[in-house]
Amino acid sequence: MEQYIIGLDIGTGSTKAVAINYSGEVIASSQFHYSGLDAPQGYSEQDPEIIWKAFRNCLIDVTNILKQVPFAVSFSSCMHSLIIIDKNNLPLTNLITWADTRSEKIAEEIRQSAMAETIYRQSGTPIHSMSPLCKIIWFCRNEPKIFTEAFKFISIKEFIWYRLFGVYEIDQSIASATGLFNIETSLWNQPSLQLCGINVEKLSAIVPTNFMRTNVIPERAKELKIAVVTTFCIGASDGCLANIGSLAVEKGVAALTIGTSAAVRIAHSSPVFNFGAMIFNYVLEGGTFICGTPVNNGGNVLEWMMKNFLENINPVEKDYLQFFNKVANTEAGCKGLIFLPYLYGERAPVWDEKASAVFFGIKSFHTQSHFSRAAIEGVCYALKNIIEIIEASTGAITQLNVSGGFIHSDVWVQILADLTGKKICIIQAEDASSYGAAMLCMKAMNIIENYQSLKPADEVIIKPIEENVVAHDKYYPVFKKLYGDLKDSMHTVNEIKNRAD
Repeated sequence: MEQYIIGLDIGTGSTKAVAINYSGEVIASSQFHYSGLDAPQGYSEQDPEIIWKAFRNCLIDVTNILKQVPFAVSFSSCMHSLIIIDKNNLPLTNLITWADTRSEKIAEEIRQSAMAETIYRQSGTPIHSMSPLCKIIWFCRNEPKIFTEAFKFISIKEFIWYRLFGVYEIDQSIASATGLFNIETSLWNQPSLQLCGINVEKLSAIVPTNFMRTNVIPERAKELKIAVVTTFCIGASDGCLANIGSLAVEKGVAALTIGTSAAVRIAHSSPVFNFGAMIFNYVLEGGTFICGTPVNNGGNVLEWMMKNFLENINPVEKDYLQFFNKVANTEAGCKGLIFLPYLYGERAPVWDEKASAVFFGIKSFHTQSHFSRAAIEGVCYALKNIIEIIEASTGAITQLNVSGGFIHSDVWVQILADLTGKKICIIQAEDASSYGAAMLCMKAMNIIENYQSLKPADEVIIKPIEENVVAHDKYYPVFKKLYGDLKDSMHTVNEIKNRAD
């Protein structure tokens, strides 16, 4: 059998491995899901051991399917995660995910400070509770014993990398999403470290995204059923690699991903700064930045609708099909019912952990189907908003190359096209981040000359339906204005709820 590369994405809800041959064909895949731990309001934690097991199972599963060990394995990983490690290299904390908002007051304090814009421009990372910068400060102030005992502050990828090789290393892409890295110097950012009260010895060594190792610890190689000399490429972040995997690396083409959360990203030769909207600037590889904005509310809105609004606790495929059939048969614009989708607070463009969701414009003629469609439209309105912000800084976006679980719903993809007015392109149905990780590795190993070498012939194009575009354009200005009109009330309700809790 021919050689193959595994692209392996360590996500918030699952770990997924995709095996690709040298022609770019997906020849096997495996995915293992996991959920978060029970935690207080505002906390979002996972067990890193469960994620290690998912990583191990994915790798073994693919090699069992193909009956041959991979030539190389390349990593993708979720951003903004934090695990605190002690001097014995054991976790002092669970894995704290991007969704954890316990440091929201710290983030707000930094945003209001005189050094806020400087930190943002140096690090390329939005100042928000998602960032390890804010999380570490929270531990310094609230858990001094853990902070004092900390040997290393690492991400989930570093946790797994250490298990494999016994060294703490971090790629520039994951580092550039911490708020602790300087995207101009490619070194740890001293002003950020001073804010946290730590030094560089508390962090991993920084390496490029195409950095490779082959000396897997023998007992780990045996556990994973691979050769000690198997090449591992450290790779990059899931967002950056989704741009590669969906071939959104050219001017005018953006990658749009809807998973648990959602984001819009472009590839650019230099950082794109917008302090008001806090466009992120993460490193992909030498001379290329992935610039864009994230939103908290994506596929988790659909999950909330099914479980909490429609009271379907364990939805299966037929339930989702029925849901989207009803959505498809409901008119665009939902007769004026508008959903502000801030169920989990919001990142871009408002950067407000206290923001809340709103159904606006409810009338007696609105039905359950209107509420269902409005929820999906609300996510798409939010994405249209951040597309406009990116375009204002970088120029027109003419095409959205999309990825994430939502692409399996033709209805949702069409609504996105109608609401944004953009041409939508589905490059391939497999996980774009996993695929992108494999592509980055193949380029680093000179298996391919460039990413366009693997462009498939069967891409799917979805164009906007003009009458639906017109319907959405009438309501979109109302959507954009709603948060500003309701912000004070949202914050007041949040304070009342916190006092009651």
